Amino acid sequence: MDDLIDRYMTYLRYERNASPHTIRNYQSDLLQFRDFLKGGNADAVIDLQAVDALRIRGFLAHLFEREKKKSSIGRKLAAVRAFYKFLARDGVLAANPAATVSTPKLEKKLPRIMTEEEINTFLDGVAKATADGAPMMRRDRAILELLYASGLRVSELTGLDLRSVSFGDSMLLVRGKGRKERIVPFGSKAAGALNDYLPVRERILMEAKRRGETALFLNAHGERLTTRSVDRLLKKYVKAFGPQVKVSPHSMRHAFASHLLTEGADLRAIQEMLGHRSLATTQKYTQVSIKHLMEVYDKTHPKA
Repeated sequence: MDDLIDRYMTYLRYERNASPHTIRNYQSDLLQFRDFLKGGNADAVIDLQAVDALRIRGFLAHLFEREKKKSSIGRKLAAVRAFYKFLARDGVLAANPAATVSTPKLEKKLPRIMTEEEINTFLDGVAKATADGAPMMRRDRAILELLYASGLRVSELTGLDLRSVSFGDSMLLVRGKGRKERIVPFGSKAAGALNDYLPVRERILMEAKRRGETALFLNAHGERLTTRSVDRLLKKYVKAFGPQVKVSPHSMRHAFASHLLTEGADLRAIQEMLGHRSLATTQKYTQVSIKHLMEVYDKTHPKA
């Protein structure tokens, strides 16, 4: 089974272009499923042909007994289901036994995202600090402006090369999930921040003697910035200049979509910019927008 898990990880990495975070989580979940199937016997040989839906439900029950959260259990089931789908597609198995196993029902929680005013105040604070700050702050500001301006996934942002940016017409060539490419626009604030960062990028490459590096966003050693680094720097800047909200690069993506909807943008256009295969995935952002509108209504309408 370990060889098959390794094959699946290679598929996720090179064919699905999954983020390192996704690959780590899926690998961890599948290894946990493997250990469950072995039943505490490290030398046990697993016959995947003999694993049926009942056995997979037993794995879920095992997780519930260990007081795992429903969201965590749902993710682990998704990993197992996707793994079996891969094996069935490659002819290793005749069918996917996990396909008939129901996902635990989750409580629907709408994310708390920064409002337009909060985002503007936050990014303006970062811009003022950058003017008198260390050179690497120009890189950080460019990252933050671009996250909000484009709605990119963090893995897509770190995957950008310099040649991915068309400065003339403010467009990005983005490689998303499944290595599918799309064109995404960005605004004047992000364009200005990127132009301010480019001399810093050149200096980093010169000092690190890595002139051949193609990545747009670099660390101090002239190497491509990681998704974890972006997550850390976002949290650092929000703590210093933003509202007291839980934030992540993905919440900036939520804010991008929700604010466009609030201003009347077409849902299909947002779907294209986000790189969603299904419009249903994009529609979850309408719930965030409606929640925001209801909050405004309750606070401002005289008869609310």
